[in-house]
Amino acid sequence: MSKSDNKKTLLIVEDDHGLQSQLRWHFDEYNTIFAENSQDAIAALRLHEAAVVIQDLGLPPDQDGVDEGFKCIQDILCISPHSKIIVMTGKTDHEHAIRAVAMGAYDYYQKPVEPNTLDLIVQRAFTMYELEQDYRRLQQMHQKPLAGLVTHDPQMLKICRMLERISPTNVTCTLLGESGTGKEVMARAIHQLSPRREQRFVAINCAAVPENLIESELFGYEKGAFTGANKQTLGKIETAQEGTLFLDEIGDMPLSLQAKLLRFLQERTIERLGGRTEIPVDVRVVCATNKNLQTMVQEGSFREDLFYRICEVTIEIPPLRDRQGDKVLLARHFKRKFLEQHNPTIRGFTPDAVEAIERYRWPGNIREMENKIKRAVIMADGKYISRDDLDLACGDELSLNLRQVRQEAERHAILRAVAMTDNNISAAAKLLGITRPTFYDLIKKHDILLPSHA
Repeated sequence: MSKSDNKKTLLIVEDDHGLQSQLRWHFDEYNTIFAENSQDAIAALRLHEAAVVIQDLGLPPDQDGVDEGFKCIQDILCISPHSKIIVMTGKTDHEHAIRAVAMGAYDYYQKPVEPNTLDLIVQRAFTMYELEQDYRRLQQMHQKPLAGLVTHDPQMLKICRMLERISPTNVTCTLLGESGTGKEVMARAIHQLSPRREQRFVAINCAAVPENLIESELFGYEKGAFTGANKQTLGKIETAQEGTLFLDEIGDMPLSLQAKLLRFLQERTIERLGGRTEIPVDVRVVCATNKNLQTMVQEGSFREDLFYRICEVTIEIPPLRDRQGDKVLLARHFKRKFLEQHNPTIRGFTPDAVEAIERYRWPGNIREMENKIKRAVIMADGKYISRDDLDLACGDELSLNLRQVRQEAERHAILRAVAMTDNNISAAAKLLGITRPTFYDLIKKHDILLPSHA
């Protein structure tokens, strides 16, 4: 390892060569990288991943007349939002410095350069960057899913934090996701985290109730409202009074009933079938669907006003196949769940069973996994559940060879960069944060044939 590898990287965006020499000499304890304009600064940032950037706010405008200094700040924070930017300004540019800080710059310094003062600002910026990095690592380590949820996936943990924020409110939210992804589990988690947790959680599946009965199921009916209505009956909405109403598969709600549901959501009053009295109801509403409501709105099968009313907050739940590390984690959870009831002698999964669980795409998501693991626990002859016990169709070849995974990722990234830059080698290399010679080495390594090399 070279000596420079142990140095912290400091990126300096400055077009004055004399000042560059002065700063290079002064900051010799750092791995100092220089750029003279916004474009070079972004390329250097991609390549060196600098934690701290010193930027001259007085860069000359680009060929289109755009203020290069402020554009550079925006571009740097877009690519590396945690980098600390220290802007350098002239004595009369105090307002510009304040604007830069408002845009996200860490601090500012007025020229002429006083090395010791700038030294202190840079040291403090590196310290702050490292402290924030440590905090983010600790925060990620201590993130826990909500009660009832089993996950280690970062995306799912982020959703858990969203649920924690919206639960204390009365906002109407809609959970989107494929069938079997756990939408009702999350709806119950919202209820349990809300001030309504002591009241009822009432669920109705809009797809499971016949169209001619769903109105009476939701709104209730008075005695004599229709043939067979022998007594007054409360609907799901009234029974959820002061609690939470979960409208599952709301995308399957008949169009004819959507107007009445919209009125309830807006007015928070209902009328039972056969009744004429408006009844005030205090209910938190959570919806869920596996359908694309926006497409349904465009097709005219779902009311646009109802769509906006129920989607005050939308949460998209990823399918199981896209969750990092959750397949085996959930499999072990369900194994423990069914052991005592069905087969207490089971100790775990064989290696080929674990591999099969990871390779399988799980089109039915968590619901399918629960059924498969329950079956496997019952069918297993030995102490360990095997691939045959799971009865899973073969999926894609699972590769945990780090070198192979890295090579595939490299090749994919190169092809994407080339496509995005329309086969411009220099632009593709900058996008990838590497030099042209390194880019040529990689395309040779991966046997990638570019149009210009054909």
